[in-house]
Amino acid sequence: MDNEVIEFDIGLGGGSGREGDDYSIGMVHHSIEDEEMVDSPPLSSLGGGAGSGEIYLPEGDLLDLEPYEGMEFESEEAAKAFYNSYARRVGFSTRVSSSRRSRRDGAIIQRQFVCAKEGFRNMNEKRTKDREIKRPRTITRVGCKASLSVKMHDSGKWVVSGFVREHNHELVPPDQVHCLRSHRQISGPAKTLIDTLQAAGMGPRRIMSALIKEYGGISKVGFTEVDCRNYMRNNRQRSLEGDIQLLLDYLRQMHSENPNFFYAVQGEEDQCVGNVFWADPKARMNYTYFGDTVTFDTTYRSNRYRLPFAPFTGVNHHGQPVLFGCAFLINESEASFNWLFRTWLLAMSGRPPVSITTDHDAIIQSAITQVFPETRHRFCKWHIFKKCQEMLSHVFLKHPSFEADFHKCVNLTDSIEEFESCWLSLVDRYDLRDHEWLQTIYSARRQWVPVYLRDTFFAEMSITQRSDSMNSYFDGYVNASTNLSQFFKLYEKALESRNEKEVKADYDTMNTSPVLKTPSPMEKQVSELYTRKLFSRFQEELVGTLTFMASKADDDGEIITYQVAKFGEDHKAHYVKFNVLEMRASCSCQMFEFSGLLCGHILAVFRVTNVLTLPSYYILKRWTRNAKSNVMLDDHVNDIYNNYLESHTVRYNTLRHEAFKFIEEGAKTVDTYNVAKDALQEAAKRVAHTMRNDGKNSTINGRIKMDPGNDRSYTYHSSSRDHDEILSKNMSEDDLDKKINELTNELECANRKCDVYRSNLFSMLKDIEDHKLQLSIKVQNIKISMKDSI
Repeated sequence: MDNEVIEFDIGLGGGSGREGDDYSIGMVHHSIEDEEMVDSPPLSSLGGGAGSGEIYLPEGDLLDLEPYEGMEFESEEAAKAFYNSYARRVGFSTRVSSSRRSRRDGAIIQRQFVCAKEGFRNMNEKRTKDREIKRPRTITRVGCKASLSVKMHDSGKWVVSGFVREHNHELVPPDQVHCLRSHRQISGPAKTLIDTLQAAGMGPRRIMSALIKEYGGISKVGFTEVDCRNYMRNNRQRSLEGDIQLLLDYLRQMHSENPNFFYAVQGEEDQCVGNVFWADPKARMNYTYFGDTVTFDTTYRSNRYRLPFAPFTGVNHHGQPVLFGCAFLINESEASFNWLFRTWLLAMSGRPPVSITTDHDAIIQSAITQVFPETRHRFCKWHIFKKCQEMLSHVFLKHPSFEADFHKCVNLTDSIEEFESCWLSLVDRYDLRDHEWLQTIYSARRQWVPVYLRDTFFAEMSITQRSDSMNSYFDGYVNASTNLSQFFKLYEKALESRNEKEVKADYDTMNTSPVLKTPSPMEKQVSELYTRKLFSRFQEELVGTLTFMASKADDDGEIITYQVAKFGEDHKAHYVKFNVLEMRASCSCQMFEFSGLLCGHILAVFRVTNVLTLPSYYILKRWTRNAKSNVMLDDHVNDIYNNYLESHTVRYNTLRHEAFKFIEEGAKTVDTYNVAKDALQEAAKRVAHTMRNDGKNSTINGRIKMDPGNDRSYTYHSSSRDHDEILSKNMSEDDLDKKINELTNELECANRKCDVYRSNLFSMLKDIEDHKLQLSIKVQNIKISMKDSI
């Protein structure tokens, strides 16, 4: 024989591949959401030139003609187009089943076109053993015998050699035929319209609505939303290939201009297929000041933006978003995120953050667990609420009160026990105990519900806010129509704008004084330390203490527990544990741990315990106006005054604490009362005597002379050189006392001078730092005004 037959199955015409089950042997099955984005075979033409995308429609008498043996065609493509056109009229899909090639020159000399339901699915294990089948595809082949066979004659024409009309299944009605795979074609004009609307930022669903309106019905459009989605995805992929090279060129240029500009590409840089990360010098410096909490924002890769871009951001001392680096994501596997996080950590000098916030994503979660094992990982609550509206839309429509109850359960519960009880009540009330998605987020509650996260710092100024969005750094600059070639300009514009806002906030903090609302020394102290935004937030808490009642609930000798609640709201009380000796307090609301700002509950306890200034432990440098300074100047300037107030407060609280215990014991019986009263009178005499002597004790021969009523003495060891000098002069005891008093006075005078010099020095340093900051602000304003004028 001169010819041999080669059997193979391919689809006839284009489409998404969801109709047939065997259009691509090597295809891996996906979930429902992924399947819609699976690459489809090229939408081939059924007539005319290849790639035209036009549906072939026979002309003249062929329009309504049924195939018959002996029918001639000018080419194989014409025969295939005719049979597909016939199938469209009748109501079935076609594909190419087999072909025969010439052994002499390899040219195809015979074709068989069949109904798409011909044969049966190949269950050969070799086809599936190396791939994971997540969701088995629907079986569509039912052994239909309908077919059309054509041969090429010596004349060059193709002649029908066999035709089987009968089908063993129901045919598709005319209004559904456009869903069949071989009839789903995107015409040239439709592609042009899709390209235009895609460039304008419209998604596939809205584009399909426009096409249906334009063509007068879905059946006249000729393809489905899945085809539209795949076509748009392929467009973006082709666009990205060129854009990635632009991105790398931009990064190389930035690095050449400043060696501290960091960038890295996963894999070989010249292959342009891996993920890309970069961080400019300002971003890396910002991390040294504000890198305690980080947000990894992946919202841009969603359908909302369709840009595979993800920035690392944080919060500065003004509560504004600040950039820590950017990633361009091509491959989103766990290995890719591992690489990205390790690269980012390298750029940030290897110091992991205290906490990190991301979208609810299992792959990202796994990578963070491996790269940041000590970092507290939180899912963005805002995204979970948004997803809730989608997954529980039927509940929102049926029960208008559900949303408010859901937010109350998540945001307004004060303890884990209260949340758990509220959650069970919620799912029972709305009959959602068996809702799969709700059970999924409940299982992950420790990573997004506030009551489980309040013991970790996240730099948020409220623990009861309605939802905590990621506060995206590039919101307002990157939108649904942004492509990568446009992104560079918008990226730099966002950096300039964010920098300008920070400069403006610095200027306002340094050149305007806040209005104080109380006579509290603490308010004045903090107004000189915090930035304006943070002071305003602290002031709210301080003023709010006027409505709080703080009462002692327990005292174990070292720690006093106070119950703090608004007047008349004892059922909403919080509990503050206060260590008097260490001047440290902790509240059950954990606002300080979560935000770095003291809550009104602790401030109320400070008020009733006479704590006049805020202990330095509660002033986080990252919230102060000098957050970016190497020295905390304001602390040193106020050291003398603050140390006096704090030490006086400590003495006062310690004595009062001891006195209360003494009174409680002394008042139990008449005998203990009399003893306690005598002891208090004796103590009062000693205190009065000490105050008359101004707290000074005379010293004789190296021994401190105590009050007459005190039988204790302490040895004072002077230096041996002074001692020998004194003895050599044979000084009398009176002369010795006089000399010691003179030296003591001189020492005290020198100490006072040192304190004054130290205060003046730090005041000068503060003035220099303020002047430097004001000059920086002026320079930035000049740069911005020059750019605006250009």
